[in-house]
Amino acid sequence: MNEQQKRTAQSLSGGDFVRGVIAELRRVTWPTREEWVSATVLTIALVVGIGLFTFVLDQFFGWLFSVIHPAIG
Repeated sequence: MNEQQKRTAQSLSGGDFVRGVIAELRRVTWPTREEWVSATVLTIALVVGIGLFTFVLDQFFGWLFSVIHPAIG
C-alpha cells in the first residue's frame, strides 16, 4: 500500500466506509439457489466422508496397537 492509499484509507469517515462496502456488495456475483444448495450438500458429504475415514483409521490403528502391545492383566 503506498502513501496515498494509506492517507485515503485513514481519511475515510464511517459513512464513506459503509457506502463503499455497500457499493462493493452490489458488485458481487451471488450464487443461485441451486449453486448454494449443491455446494452445501457437497460440503456436508465431504465432512461426513472425512469423518468416517478418520473413524475407520482410528479403529484400525487402535486394533493394530492392541495386537502389537496387548494389555497386561
